[in-house]
Amino acid sequence: MLEAIVGVALARRWLVLGATLFAAGIGAYSFTQLPIDAVPDITNVQVQINTGAPGYSPLESEQRITFPIETALGGLPRLSYTRSISRYGLSQVTVVFEDGTDIYFARQLVNERLREAMSRLPEGIEPELGPIATGLGEIFMFMVEAQPGAVDEHGRPFDPTDLRTLQDWVIKPQLRTVPGVTEVNSIGGFVKEVHVTPRPERLVAHGLTFRNLVDAIARNSAGTGAGYIERNGEQYLVRSPGQLHDLDDVRRIVVGHTGGAPIRVGDLAEVGLGRELRTGAATENGREVVLGTVFMLIGENSRAVSQRTAAKLTEINRSLPAGVEAKAVYDRTELVDRTIATVQRNLAEGALLVIAILFLLLGNARAAFLTALVIPLSMLLTFAGMARGRISGNLMSLGALDFGLIVDGAVIIVENCIRRLAEAGRGRSEPLALRERLHVVADATRQVIRPSVFGVTIILIVYVPILALTGVEGKMFRPMAITVILALTAALVLSVTFVPAALAIVLRGRIEERESRVMRGARWAYEHVLDAALSRPALILASAVLLLLTSLGLASRMGSEFIPSLDEGDVALHALRIPGTSLTQAVSMQTALERALRSVPEVETTFAKIGTAEVATDPMPPSVADGFVMMKERAEWPDPRRPKDEVLRALEAAVARVPGNNYEFTQP
Repeated sequence: MLEAIVGVALARRWLVLGATLFAAGIGAYSFTQLPIDAVPDITNVQVQINTGAPGYSPLESEQRITFPIETALGGLPRLSYTRSISRYGLSQVTVVFEDGTDIYFARQLVNERLREAMSRLPEGIEPELGPIATGLGEIFMFMVEAQPGAVDEHGRPFDPTDLRTLQDWVIKPQLRTVPGVTEVNSIGGFVKEVHVTPRPERLVAHGLTFRNLVDAIARNSAGTGAGYIERNGEQYLVRSPGQLHDLDDVRRIVVGHTGGAPIRVGDLAEVGLGRELRTGAATENGREVVLGTVFMLIGENSRAVSQRTAAKLTEINRSLPAGVEAKAVYDRTELVDRTIATVQRNLAEGALLVIAILFLLLGNARAAFLTALVIPLSMLLTFAGMARGRISGNLMSLGALDFGLIVDGAVIIVENCIRRLAEAGRGRSEPLALRERLHVVADATRQVIRPSVFGVTIILIVYVPILALTGVEGKMFRPMAITVILALTAALVLSVTFVPAALAIVLRGRIEERESRVMRGARWAYEHVLDAALSRPALILASAVLLLLTSLGLASRMGSEFIPSLDEGDVALHALRIPGTSLTQAVSMQTALERALRSVPEVETTFAKIGTAEVATDPMPPSVADGFVMMKERAEWPDPRRPKDEVLRALEAAVARVPGNNYEFTQP
C-alpha cells in the first residue's frame, strides 16, 4: 500500500503540491482561530449555586438552604458529586459532573431541580447560578479610581459609594456586552442605599408599628396602571406613577392619619443615603478602591477576550466623569504573550538548529531546504487539527514538539534519493530525464519507506497511552499527546507524498553525492570508536551496566513536579488574619501590608480583594485577602540581574514586619 501511495504521489506530483499548498492555507487560517492560553484548563465540569441569606447563621444556612438544595440535586444524570460551603448570610453548592458533560445541559438539569427545591426553601430566598466560567476564567481586573481633586457635578469629591455606583451602572453593563465575557464581578466601595431609620417613640405616639412603615414604603414605590380611556377619537393611557425619585419623595409617603392629618415617613423616621453592610472590599497601594473582575465564557480564547475587554475599557473611560478612570491592573494577555513568546523562541531556535544540521549533513542545499519545509508544513497541518479539536496553543501542547522527530522520516527518504540519483547519473554526460528521475525517486523511496514509516510510527505509539489518562492528568497531558501525534502524523503523510513529489521536481540537473567535512569527521571518529568497542566487548558491557546503575541511583534522588514551573513575573500574596477579624480592621491591616510591600524597589503596584465579592464565586471571610504584587519590567529594576528568589525573600522580609498576618506566596 505504501508503494502504491508513493507511485500515485509521483504520477500526480503537481496535484500533490497543490493539495499540500491548499492544506497549508487551511492551517494558516486555523492558526488565526486557534485558542491561545498559558496552560491547559484543568477545571472539571461544574455548576455553582449561590444563595444569599441575610441574617442566617452558618448553621441555619446549612440546615434550611444548603441541605435542601443538595438533597434535591441527588440523582442527576452524569452527576459526579456535590460540595458546599455555608457561611453567615451565604450558601454555596457546587455541582460537579463527569468529564465531557455539556455545561449548558448540566446547567439546565440544575435549574430544573432548583425549581423543585424552591418550595422547601424559606420565603424570599432565591438561589442563583454562578457564571459560566472555569477556574482560569478571571482574565482581566481593573480599578475604578478618582484622581486627586476630582469632584462630581455637585462639587463634592468622589467617595467610594460614587465609584461603586459608576462601576455598577456605567462600566459593568458595557463590559458584559463584550463577546466572550460571561460576568463582571464587583468588590469594594459601597452600594448606594436609602436608609429609613425609625424613631420608636414617634411610632408609639401615633399608634403605628414598624410593619406599618415597611408596608407603606413598599406600596408607594411602584407605579400602577389603570388601562386607558378614549376621548374624541384619541386613546389616553391611565396610570398612577409611584416611582420614588429622591429622598423627599420617601419622606412624603403617607403611613397613616391622625385626626384627619396625614402622618408621613418623615414624621416617623430619619431618611438619608447610607452604605450597605458589605461582605468584601478592595485596596490598591495602601488605599481603598473599587475592583472589577472580568470572567471569560468557557471555551473562549482568553487572549482575544482580554484584548477586546481592554479595548472596551478604553472606550468606556471616555464616557466617565472628568477625573474618574477605570484602569487595568491585571491582563491575562500579558501572561499569554510572554508564555507564547517563550514557546515561539524555543521552537524557532529548535527549527533553525535542525535546518542547520540538515544543510551540514545532506550536502545538498536544495534537498536540505526541501526537508526543512516539512517543519512549517507539519506545523500548519497540526494547527488545523488543534483548531478542529479545540485544543489551545499553550506551554504544554506546543512546548512538547520536537522538530528532530518531525523531519526524521523525510531525512531518510531524501538522503536515499540523493544517493540513488547520484549513482544513476554517474558516468553520464547528460542529466537524467524526467521519466528516469521519477523512476529512480520512486525506487529509492520504496527502498526505505518501510523503516522510515515504522520509525515514526513507533515514536507516535509512545504517546498513545497518554490518551487514556482521565481527570486532571488527562486534561493536562492529553492535549500535549494529541498535538505531538498530529504533528508526527502530518510529517509522516508529507514524507510519503509531498517529499517524493517535490524531489522529483526540484532535483534536476546533475546530482552528486558529496560528503561534508562534518560527516567525514563524524564517520572517522565513529569508525575508531566502533573498532575499540568491538575489540573490548566485556569492558564496554560492564561500563554500560555500571552507567545504567549509576543513572538509576541519581534518578532516585531527583525531584519531581506535576507540571513545569511557570514564572509569570508577578506574585500572588494570600494574607491570613485571625478568624473573626472585622472587614474594617482587615482593610486597615491590608493597607499597612501594601505600604510595606511598596518599599521593595522592584514592586510597581499592589492590590487585593478582601472577603467575598458581589458574585460569590470564591467566598472568603473578611479575615482572608487575595493580594497581587505586580512587578516592574526587569529593565526598570535597580539591578536587572537580581534573581527572582532574592526579590521574594525581600518581600517576605518586608511583610514579616507587619504584625497580625500570615502569608502564602504563589503566582496569580
